[in-house]
Amino acid sequence: MTTTPPVSDRTDTRLVVTDVAAEVSRGWWVHLLVGIAWVFFAFVVLSFDFRTVWAVSVFFGVGFVVGGLTQLAVAAMTPAWRWLHVLFGLAAMVAGVVALVWPESTFLVMAAIVAWYILFSGIFDVLGGFAMRDEVDLWWLELLVGIAQVLVGFWAIGYAGRSIVLLVVWVGAAALARGVSQIFLALSLHRGGVELRRHFGAGQ
Repeated sequence: MTTTPPVSDRTDTRLVVTDVAAEVSRGWWVHLLVGIAWVFFAFVVLSFDFRTVWAVSVFFGVGFVVGGLTQLAVAAMTPAWRWLHVLFGLAAMVAGVVALVWPESTFLVMAAIVAWYILFSGIFDVLGGFAMRDEVDLWWLELLVGIAQVLVGFWAIGYAGRSIVLLVVWVGAAALARGVSQIFLALSLHRGGVELRRHFGAGQ
């Protein structure tokens, strides 16, 4: 036998759920602005002009500085291997400052690093594909992805101009994907909050 909760309890529940929905969806516009900023940054990077060099260098410079500060924060909270976290943190911060002060040199160095990274990542994927051929049905998919990465890596390493193209496309595509995902998240939060408020506000 079920009992119907008092009207006051149901009203309180609706109010609580409505407040939670409002709290969750209140910051949807922040995600929207962040997404738009990422999309704008992606188009700046993919423009392939002088702004691309500046944008990519700032991207990596800020990333290195933030990563360095994160390592220092970890060192402050972790007694084990503290010196290693401090070392990596300081090195990352120095790299970030260099990237911001000398954007042209940073741009060329990062282009070469990305090309070599994709090459070695492809080699590991090829080895991983062969290693999993008896355990995973789709092992050949990782193998094909690895071979494609190796070919792209060799193609980019052979000429600095191609490494630059690879870096620009890599950063631009990552920024564009991040921006689109943030925009979809913002719209989902906004729509979900509206639906919850409508549902519980209607006295359901």
